[in-house]
Amino acid sequence: MAALIAPRIALIHATPLAVQPVAVAFDELWPQANRMNLLDDSLSQDRAAAGELNAAMTQRFVDLALYARGCGARGILFTCSAFGPAIEAAAQAVGVPTLKPNEAMFDEALARCAQLGGSRTVGLLTTFAPTAQSLREEFVQLAVDRGASVELEVACADGAMEALSAGDAAGHDRLVLEHAHRLSRCDLLLLGQFSMASTRAAVEAAVGRPVLTSPHSAVRAMRTALRAD
Repeated sequence: MAALIAPRIALIHATPLAVQPVAVAFDELWPQANRMNLLDDSLSQDRAAAGELNAAMTQRFVDLALYARGCGARGILFTCSAFGPAIEAAAQAVGVPTLKPNEAMFDEALARCAQLGGSRTVGLLTTFAPTAQSLREEFVQLAVDRGASVELEVACADGAMEALSAGDAAGHDRLVLEHAHRLSRCDLLLLGQFSMASTRAAVEAAVGRPVLTSPHSAVRAMRTALRAD
């Protein structure tokens, strides 16, 4: 009976690499949620090929969100980081809580920096180069809106996502750890792709800094938004 009354959450993926990490986060933090997975793995390919987010791609996000709402989703979580403006358009179209992949993690990061006080530096590590600039802009704008004194440093572990896609998880993790050391002077590290979440403990141990992951932050935020128990 609990499964019938649990809120349906649509998880919309642009790469299959994001499916398992968010499933793990739900299992750990909100197992009662009724999850619905939608995957269009051509989105990441088309975004990389186009070099920019265009109107046709944005409409595809709106269409996916409307489909999810039509299936009874009470909340929508997008799991790919390169499509911020398209996700914002989808959120306006559907009128249900809709999260970009990293916005909850950014919220948590700024809250932690506020608790620490003073001027702080946050490190953001990605494995998909097209996300870097959009995520930087998103974080900086959020910090400005909050009046936060936070500096952001960004690094991309080039080749890591390709290694993971090819089944080389060890190679992916090695590249993530190598590039994480470049951000070791930061007060807090953020892992910008859902597919990086499994490296959290290793990165935290390697750099000696707290590390946040996007799927866990997103699940916590969605649960709060829907006031689920």
